[in-house]
Amino acid sequence: MLARLASRRFLEIRQAFRQSSQASRSLSTALNYHLDTPDNNPDLPWEFSEANKQKVKEILSHYPSNYKQSAVIPLLDLAQQQHGGWLPVSAMNAVAKVIEVAPIRVYEVATFYSMFNRSKVGKYHLLVCGTTPCMIRGSREIEEALLNHLGVKRNEVTSDGLFSVGEMECMGCCVNAPMITVADYSNGSEGYTYNYYEDITPKRVIEIVEMLRGGEKLPPGTQNPKRIKSGPEGGNTTLLTDPKPPPCRDLDAC
Repeated sequence: MLARLASRRFLEIRQAFRQSSQASRSLSTALNYHLDTPDNNPDLPWEFSEANKQKVKEILSHYPSNYKQSAVIPLLDLAQQQHGGWLPVSAMNAVAKVIEVAPIRVYEVATFYSMFNRSKVGKYHLLVCGTTPCMIRGSREIEEALLNHLGVKRNEVTSDGLFSVGEMECMGCCVNAPMITVADYSNGSEGYTYNYYEDITPKRVIEIVEMLRGGEKLPPGTQNPKRIKSGPEGGNTTLLTDPKPPPCRDLDAC
């Protein structure tokens, strides 16, 4: 009897997961495969720009000539910056040619790391941290405010091509949760920036969007005017002076 109930419950859970997977393209497995499209197929020519070819040489110079494949991540990052924030399969093939490996070796890296986008993103790609500290501090409300304001779903691009919204796991600023990062591809690889905006509220994140839309460059970091970097709101209440030195610095004399 118990075995039957457990089996039935397992089937219900599996069916629910299947339905949610089919309904949402935002799961991490959504782009673990490639389908040729008119703007993303191996027959489209792709190569690094003349300026970026010099950067490719500089990147490769950091590695022994027989370990070119170690440059795969920085080269993919450079290709993504050049291509407006995403990696078509022809760009991955170009990287494979540079480091002299089979294309599958590059695909393996591009599909593993969430920093690489394999579908189009906006000129401003907004990533909301979804890890526990940020979630407790309201990251879901921030994402909802963003999506509602822009009129898109997660991983969709606005009709004007300016914005897209995604999720990233821990960005390492838990003390300033919740936070977002903005990958700015509006000026190509030459002007690419990747900035953190912390202590975000639903109201503030919409203000940031509109400032970006207007071409304003706001200072990154905490958006709470009562904090300095990761310090406590209102200023320090402890450790107000330099700590006392140890009683004896000369260990041989102790």
